[in-house]
Amino acid sequence: MAHPSIELIDALRKTATQLKNGAAYAWGNHGSCNCGNLLQVVTRLSKEEILSYAHTGFGEWTELAEEYCGVTDAPVSLLLFKLQQIGLTPTDIHHLEYLDDRAVLEKLPGGFRWLKRNIREDVIVYFETFAQLLEDKMIDQIQIPEQLLDYQPATPSLV
Repeated sequence: MAHPSIELIDALRKTATQLKNGAAYAWGNHGSCNCGNLLQVVTRLSKEEILSYAHTGFGEWTELAEEYCGVTDAPVSLLLFKLQQIGLTPTDIHHLEYLDDRAVLEKLPGGFRWLKRNIREDVIVYFETFAQLLEDKMIDQIQIPEQLLDYQPATPSLV
């Protein structure tokens, strides 16, 4: 599962909002598919620029992520590096494209169900649920020192 980060949570929510507001969406297009829309938020590149960079590699985002090499300076590697930099793994990239991470699906509003990878509304609910799941994990990891839990502020005098 992805490493929870504020950047990733924010990017997932912004992507969902942009899709709700009518951002271009086409699952079969590297620049405006699930990962393409997320990359638009993360990199501030246009769908056309992302498409151009993605075509320097071969395959869908899932194959590109599996073949990613962090040492090359090919444009597609830069895009994948950006996704990994905010906390995603190649497996997460696959799940984002196919909307099939079981942990996310278990947390969907209304309970578990399978989503369709090329349905805008399904992408939106998956991204929002994934963001909430990551935020919950992040909150669970916060360690509050015991002395702060026992802290009692002084009562101000009314003199």
